[in-house]
Amino acid sequence: MIEVLVTLLIVTFGLLGLAGLQLKLQSSEMESYQRAQALVLLNDMSERIVTNNGNAASYVSSSAIGTGDTEPASCTGLAAGSVARDLCEWSNELKGSAETVTGAGNVGAMVGARGCITQVQAANPASGVCLPGIYQVAVAWQGIVKTAAPAISCGQTQYGSDEGYRRVISRIVTVGLPGCS
Repeated sequence: MIEVLVTLLIVTFGLLGLAGLQLKLQSSEMESYQRAQALVLLNDMSERIVTNNGNAASYVSSSAIGTGDTEPASCTGLAAGSVARDLCEWSNELKGSAETVTGAGNVGAMVGARGCITQVQAANPASGVCLPGIYQVAVAWQGIVKTAAPAISCGQTQYGSDEGYRRVISRIVTVGLPGCS
């Protein structure tokens, strides 16, 4: 009888360990999914800036784009290919408009997704200087598990008092000046 009880105790601890492992795997899978979504959205805006490089400085925004912004839900009234249309579409993508669930709304992006576009260096086509425009595109979202706080300020203080739950990825976009020599 004692052997059976010991065996049950060992099996119980083993099953609890498996349950804990399953929870860890699920949170890791969600973190991975959110990072993949963020990379897609980061590359999307970076390519929009490169494509519309003559207006690159117009993409810079003093506030975050996406969750909590004032961009309209429909961008159809804005001119195709314009900076305003690009920012509106990116905002809606960050808000998860690519996938919706009845009763739940937008679910196609990360939790609390925000995007930031900052100018690192202004373009200067002056003779003898020829500095390209350099921009940083960043995407921030709320993570599931606490990690080290990111150094990039995009989305700072937007995910509670503990910055360890904020995730940020960024990309530098350089807009060259082909006419410079």
